[in-house]
Amino acid sequence: MNRVFVCSCFGVTEEQVRSHADAGACTPRQIASACKAGTDCGGCVRRIQALLGRGACPRRQPADGAGQPLTAELPEAA
Repeated sequence: MNRVFVCSCFGVTEEQVRSHADAGACTPRQIASACKAGTDCGGCVRRIQALLGRGACPRRQPADGAGQPLTAELPEAA
């Protein structure tokens, strides 16, 4: 088996990053929480971003689901 290391500081492979991504890690920070990759020298963060790819995780919808702007009328100061 040919292992391609993404993070040499912690010995994390591409396969491990993909596995964490499949389990729900959508950002380099979430990958770091799962396996420490990217938390030492930081040299692998761009590679992790490339492995995660754009659009890999669905965008969040507003909590109300209506897509309304998040502004509200505030009472005037007294």
